[in-house]
Amino acid sequence: MPDRSVAVVICAYTMERLADIERAIASVRQQRRAADELILVIDHNDELASLARERFLDARVVVNAEARGLSGGRNTGIASASSDVVAFLDDDAQAGSEWLETMLAWYDDPSIIAVGGTSEPVWRSGRPGWFPVEFDWVVGCTYRGLPTVAGDVRNLIGSNMSFRREVFERVGGFDHAIGRVGTRPVGCEETELCIRAVRLMPGSRIVYDPALHVNHYLPDGRAKWSYFRARCYAEGLSKAIVAGLVGADRGLASERSYATRTLPAGVVMGIGEAIRQRRLAPLGRAAAIIAGFGLTGAGFAVGTTRRLYGHRKSHPRSDLLTDA
Repeated sequence: MPDRSVAVVICAYTMERLADIERAIASVRQQRRAADELILVIDHNDELASLARERFLDARVVVNAEARGLSGGRNTGIASASSDVVAFLDDDAQAGSEWLETMLAWYDDPSIIAVGGTSEPVWRSGRPGWFPVEFDWVVGCTYRGLPTVAGDVRNLIGSNMSFRREVFERVGGFDHAIGRVGTRPVGCEETELCIRAVRLMPGSRIVYDPALHVNHYLPDGRAKWSYFRARCYAEGLSKAIVAGLVGADRGLASERSYATRTLPAGVVMGIGEAIRQRRLAPLGRAAAIIAGFGLTGAGFAVGTTRRLYGHRKSHPRSDLLTDA
């Protein structure tokens, strides 16, 4: 078995998550298979960068050299790494001790260019009774509808993913027009990158392994309806960008099955539980699924209209996120 080197990149942007950052870094230190590089990218926050350099002596602390946002931070981490595999862990996530070992084993297959796994939500004040598991992607976590066994997928979850270094050398990095900036609830940058990589590297595979596990700690703000609403709408806008970049067939392939199978099943399940248990919470989850689907669809419609009929600025995709 070849001994591949691996870099772990963690992107951070706010002092408010300092305890989360410490937990994430500690989980990398405790890996059974040690990381060859630990890179902490600070997104345009001089105070946090200065503190990080003092506190995390075993990490390479670098500042985001690109535009502010998660895509720029990840690209800076990639540029700073020299390892064969680049793994990404969110600053509010905690990896299990076998995370890197399990991940690297997949790369024995030369056709596999990216590997990711589950991201389990840890709600600081408890999971809201109305929040459906089908929409855990809203908070960057594994959701009902994803495979339950290891296998090929279209794209990975951003909080728990890795790529061969050659992917970035051949197809480029993350797109600034799609990724999250601060608390703006947009995403899909990893979706677009995964689709682009497979398209430009014929015969390549992306693998999702549920055994590759991290815990994802969620702030109280993500348990609010306002966040759910904004995130669903922003996801629709982001999907419109991705569909424009890679085509609707690739950009919406997974979403079709999710919308026609997973979501209807979730609504039926919620209504059934509400009747059997005589409780309102399951009915609330069913209603949230319907509302979430509608909000995402509305965002997609608005984003598609903008993309097709104008409002283009200096970057042909930058304006699609102005309502997020």
